[in-house]
Amino acid sequence: MDQPTASATDKIEKPKNGWNGLQHWRHDVVAGLLVSLVSLPLSIGIAVASGAPPITGLISAIIAGLLMPFLGGSYVTISGPAAGLAPILLAAMVTLGHGSREHGYHFLLAVICFAGVIQIVLSLLKAARFSSLFPAAVVEGMLVAIGMLIIAKQLGAFMGFQVHAHEFHEILYEACTQAPSHAVGSVFAVGLFCLSLIFLLRSIKIRWLQMIPPPLLVVVVGVILGQILQLDAKYLIKLPDNPFHGFSFPDFSGLIADRSLWWTAITVVITLTLIDGIESLATIMAVDKLDPFHRKSDPNRTLLAMGIANICSSIVGGLTIIPGGVKSTVCIVGGGRTLWANFYNAIFLIIFLFVAKDLINLIPLSALAAILIYTGWKLCQPKVWRHIAHIGREQLIPFTVTIAGSLAIDLLWGIGLGMLSKLLMNVALANIAAQRVPEWHKTIWQLLRALPSGIKNQFRNPIVERALNDTDYHLIFGHPIVCFNTLAVSRELAAIPPQAQHVFLHVTRNVLLIDHTSCENLAQLVYERNALGTVRFELVDIEQLQKKSHHNTGLRLVAKEPAKPVSVGPDKSLPG
Repeated sequence: MDQPTASATDKIEKPKNGWNGLQHWRHDVVAGLLVSLVSLPLSIGIAVASGAPPITGLISAIIAGLLMPFLGGSYVTISGPAAGLAPILLAAMVTLGHGSREHGYHFLLAVICFAGVIQIVLSLLKAARFSSLFPAAVVEGMLVAIGMLIIAKQLGAFMGFQVHAHEFHEILYEACTQAPSHAVGSVFAVGLFCLSLIFLLRSIKIRWLQMIPPPLLVVVVGVILGQILQLDAKYLIKLPDNPFHGFSFPDFSGLIADRSLWWTAITVVITLTLIDGIESLATIMAVDKLDPFHRKSDPNRTLLAMGIANICSSIVGGLTIIPGGVKSTVCIVGGGRTLWANFYNAIFLIIFLFVAKDLINLIPLSALAAILIYTGWKLCQPKVWRHIAHIGREQLIPFTVTIAGSLAIDLLWGIGLGMLSKLLMNVALANIAAQRVPEWHKTIWQLLRALPSGIKNQFRNPIVERALNDTDYHLIFGHPIVCFNTLAVSRELAAIPPQAQHVFLHVTRNVLLIDHTSCENLAQLVYERNALGTVRFELVDIEQLQKKSHHNTGLRLVAKEPAKPVSVGPDKSLPG
C-alpha cells in the first residue's frame, strides 16, 4: 500500500496544551472568536432539536470550553453539544417523561450524568482501544442514519408546525400529511431561503465570502427576514431573562424512585455512552488528520475529558458534550493551535449572552432548522454512499444494514445488526477465498458448515509466528486480518522487543482476507511509526492478496497463484 510522506511540520516544535499553550494566545483568541460565531447558532439549534430549552445548548458549549484546556486529550478539537445526539436525547426525554418533555428533561440530565460516570470508568480501563472493533462501514452507516434522523426531526420547525411522532417513518408520514394544512408560509419562506443560502455559500469560491462562517451569515439573514415578515414570537428563539439564574438540575431521586424508567434509563445510558464514544473517537481521528502540526490525540484521555465534561454539563442543566467536526475545522482554518481556542470560544459565548441576548431572541427557529438540515445532509448525502461503494461494493452490506436497523428500530440495534452482517460477510468471503470457488450456489453448504470455525477465526490472533534476527523483528500473519482481531494485533505491536529497529509485517497466503478497516489501520500504522523515525515498519508480500476495488485500502482476498514462502531466519524464535 502506498504511504503518505511526513511533512516538514512533523519535525518542528509543536504547540502543547496546558499552561504552556497560553503563549499561542494570539492565534487561539482569533480562532476562538470565529468558532463562537459558528457555535452560537449551532448550539442553540441543537438544544432546540433535542427538545431542551435553547439556553442549554449554550451552557453545554460554555462548560466544554472552560474545562477542555485543563482536561486535554486532543489539541484543536472543539467540543460542545452534538447534533448527532439530538434525536437520541429528544426520544429519551419524551420516553423518560412519559410523554412530557418538561418532566423528562430533568430525568435526562441524570442519565447524561450517569453516562459521564461510565465514560470516566471506561477511560480508566483504557477502553478506547475497543473502538477499533467497529468496522468503518458501520460507523459511516451510523452517521448517515443520524443525519437522516436530524433532517426528519427538523421538518416541523422548518415549516412552522410541531411534529409529535418520534419514529423516523412516522415523522416523515406526519410531516408530509400535516404540511399542506399546518405549514406557515412566512416561516417556511425564511427556512427555505436560509437553507438555499447555506448551500450557495458552501458552493461559491469567493475568497472574502468564504472567510465568513456560513451559519453566522444564515442566522443574520434569517433575523432580517423574520423582522421583515413579522414572524410571531412563538417562531423565534426565547432565552430566559437572566440566562445564568435558576439552572436546571438532574432529578436523581425521581428517576431512581420510578422503577418503570429503569430499563429505559439503562438503555439510554448505554446508547449515549456507545454513540458518544464512537463519534468522539472518530471525530478526533478525523481532526488529527487536519491538524497542520500532525499531533496525535490520546483517545482514552479524550474519553475521560468527555466524561468529566458531561457530568459537569448535566449538573447545571446542559446537554451531552462531544467533539464537533464543523467547529474543529473552523478552529483549524482560523489558526487555532491549542485547546485554549475552545476556552476563548466559551468566553465569547458568555459575552454574547450578556451583550446580545435581545438580538439572539430574534433568531427564527426555521433558520436554525435550516442549519441543522444542512448538517444532516452533510452526514447522509449521496457523496457518502458513493465513497462507500468506491471502497468496495461489499462495504454497502454492513453500511446499509446499519442504516436500516437504526431507522427501523434504534441506533443501538442498527450498530449491532451492522456488525453482525459484517462478521457474517467476512466469514463468507474468507471461505470463498479458501475454496477458490466463486459461485455462491456451490458454497452455501460449505459456508454453513464453516460458520462456527469461521467466526472463531475472525477473533483469533492473526499473528502465528514472531522472530527476532539481531535488530530485525518479524511478525508473521497466518489468519484473516479484520477489525474484530485488531486488539490482538495491538497487543503484539506493544510487545515488540526494545532492541528491534526494523519491524517486518509478513502477510502469508493463509491470511485469506484483509478487510478495509484493517487495511486502513495497517497503512496508518506504517505511516505513523515511520514518521516517528525510531523504528522502521515495513509490510511484506501484501501484494499477493488481490485488491477487490480501486481504493488503496479496500478489501483484499488471497490470489489464486501461490507466492514464495516466508523465511525469517533461525536466529531467535519467540513463542506464539
